[in-house]
Amino acid sequence: MGAGAEVMHQVVPLLEAPFHRCAVKSVEVIEEVVGVATAPVQPAASPRAVVEVAVEVTDLELQTTIAGGSVSAEPREFVPIIRSGSFADIGPRRYMEDEHIRIDDLSGQLGSLLMPSAFYGVFDGHGGSDAASYMKNHAMRIFFEDADFPQVLQVDEMFAESVENLIFKAFLRADLALADDSIINRSAGTTALTALVLGRELLVANAGDCRAVLCRKGEAVEMSRDHRPTYDAERRRVIESGGYIEDGYLNGVLSVTRALGDWDLKLPQGSQSPLIAEPEIQRITLTEDDEFLIIGCDGIWDVMTSQQAVTTVRKGLRRHDDPDRCARELAMEAKRLQTFDNLTVIIVCFVSELSGNSAPVEQAPTGRIRFCKSLSPEAICNLRRLLESDH
Repeated sequence: MGAGAEVMHQVVPLLEAPFHRCAVKSVEVIEEVVGVATAPVQPAASPRAVVEVAVEVTDLELQTTIAGGSVSAEPREFVPIIRSGSFADIGPRRYMEDEHIRIDDLSGQLGSLLMPSAFYGVFDGHGGSDAASYMKNHAMRIFFEDADFPQVLQVDEMFAESVENLIFKAFLRADLALADDSIINRSAGTTALTALVLGRELLVANAGDCRAVLCRKGEAVEMSRDHRPTYDAERRRVIESGGYIEDGYLNGVLSVTRALGDWDLKLPQGSQSPLIAEPEIQRITLTEDDEFLIIGCDGIWDVMTSQQAVTTVRKGLRRHDDPDRCARELAMEAKRLQTFDNLTVIIVCFVSELSGNSAPVEQAPTGRIRFCKSLSPEAICNLRRLLESDH
């Protein structure tokens, strides 16, 4: 028997059938009755004993009227309750080159998108902060306004695929915008990871070595792959494109194989280049098992695994339920582990609260509504006779 039924406790008199009377002083009867009809009667004035009656309900969509009220056992579709926190720290570096963006209510900025909808991004700059700052300042225009983002009320497969295509093109458009901006140094670049929530759909796009990790019932589920020369698929692509790997660096210079900007390392537009801006995209449908998402720059992942980060954040949420504080605690843990880089963390929660102190709520078997009723001794006797007559 599965979980998912409702438990109602209610004092309700049972219809007393015309059986012979019997004396009961203190009796507790627990029986199971299927198909017992209810009818309005006057409450008995005699002393009461407690009887628990289990009524079998086979259809989860059944609505039962009890004492003038309506009880529904219809299952509800999971809807994420979005809230987030973030923290950024310069770490041991001389300059801060990270930027991030955090929008919990995307609908409020764009209009009639799905509810809930949200958008997050981490941009880890190199060769200065120009490219990362540009992405933060122009993210809404690049990803939504220029993309002519569709306004819909529900997600289907066709819409989800069109959104993936729009995000993919937005990365390429951002890369070209960095090339065309005369203020930005051509040696400046940035990795980029974005996370878009539309209803129950989570879409993560990544170019570089930032990482997104989903917590699913305490287990780490990686939503991105690090684009580094040590990753075999990336190494092969770089070599096939005419590049080379030296001491773990692309062309002996860059520690990532995908990034926005860095036009001094890229071939002219339209040519195959070892360094590319094309993102890898992963999409999933969120369920009630998905608790939160961690988005972090490589300063986090250089010193801890995805599972270590999930465990750290989960303990924090169970302790104080503050995603901002959790983001700071994760960054401070990376500093304690002696990371060498800037630190940026975003924590996106999909449930209202993670409670680690309260005991789990015991659920009744699936398809069953249980009622606890107080009955008079006379009604107990009659109920027993009724049950025995069925055997």
